[in-house]
Amino acid sequence: MKPILKQYWELFLVFFKIGAFTFGGGYAMVPLIRNEVVKKRNWLDDEEFMDMLAIAQSMPGPIALNTSLFVGNKRMGFKGSLFSGLGIILPSFVVILLIAVFFVQFKDNPVVERIFRGIRPAVVALIAAPLFSLGKSAKISLKNVWIPVAVALSVWLAGVSPVYIVLAAILLGILHLAYIKRKIKG
Repeated sequence: MKPILKQYWELFLVFFKIGAFTFGGGYAMVPLIRNEVVKKRNWLDDEEFMDMLAIAQSMPGPIALNTSLFVGNKRMGFKGSLFSGLGIILPSFVVILLIAVFFVQFKDNPVVERIFRGIRPAVVALIAAPLFSLGKSAKISLKNVWIPVAVALSVWLAGVSPVYIVLAAILLGILHLAYIKRKIKG
């Protein structure tokens, strides 16, 4: 067993590395977090990670921070949450601070504008790629793929609020459970 301080430091460094080397925000960090905590370190299994990710998405705040807090808490309690949360936040804080100080001087520079334009497609790919592995973990198949597609189209094209979709999913889940219980008794 590792000394306790070393375990806190490990939590901090894992999430600091993810926060420092990921472009595209929280959803781009999810596959890296999953790789570190499920595949490399076995802190969670895939099912626990998917459950935790569902909760992290439904909570207010950035998904990467919520995910890191859940992992830190699961691993080492409240103090673990502090170390993992600080690890994921600190790189972004430093970058934003540097941008605030120096970006004003470079914002109209054509080279900087082209760099940001070039990063956009990569960010889209970083967010889209994990959908496939998360879909497998969430047991999305050809039989039920219509559900996430319909939800995405409802939000994107019809402007349906995700709140209504979550409430509808809860209601349908309760009705489905009642149906299964009745079928088992019947």
